[in-house]
Amino acid sequence: MIGTLEIKTVEARRFLKSFERPPAGQIRIDHNSNVSMMTRVGEEEAHVEFGYTASYGPLGVIKIDGALVLKDPKAGEMAVEWSRTRKMPNATASEIHTTIMHACVPEAVAMAKLLRLPPPIPLPTIQFQAQQGGQQPGAAAHVGGPEFA
Repeated sequence: MIGTLEIKTVEARRFLKSFERPPAGQIRIDHNSNVSMMTRVGEEEAHVEFGYTASYGPLGVIKIDGALVLKDPKAGEMAVEWSRTRKMPNATASEIHTTIMHACVPEAVAMAKLLRLPPPIPLPTIQFQAQQGGQQPGAAAHVGGPEFA
């Protein structure tokens, strides 16, 4: 179980001026989270330092560093093992990295907006299906759906 989480630093940079066009092709956004330190606090508690990066290639980068508290009956043991091998149980790693992403991606979205970078998450695409039977858009083709005036 994850206890408290705090963000310590945020660094966001746009490499190109907003009027400059990026190199040809789509901008690829890569996400990465990593655990940089895990220290034992007690038998059932460990302190985890982490980093998150959203990289926009030649367009920019967003970096967030922080820390969280891991609460688990074997947290102290896991911290000692991590110090030796830089490995932890898959379930624990999944929980930690999911928590990091859930905390950092919304912050990265806010930073991206300020720097005029694309949001580091895919935005939904809205598609309308073609009408059947040659009906005009807006015709009574939807039975039982809400109507708006």
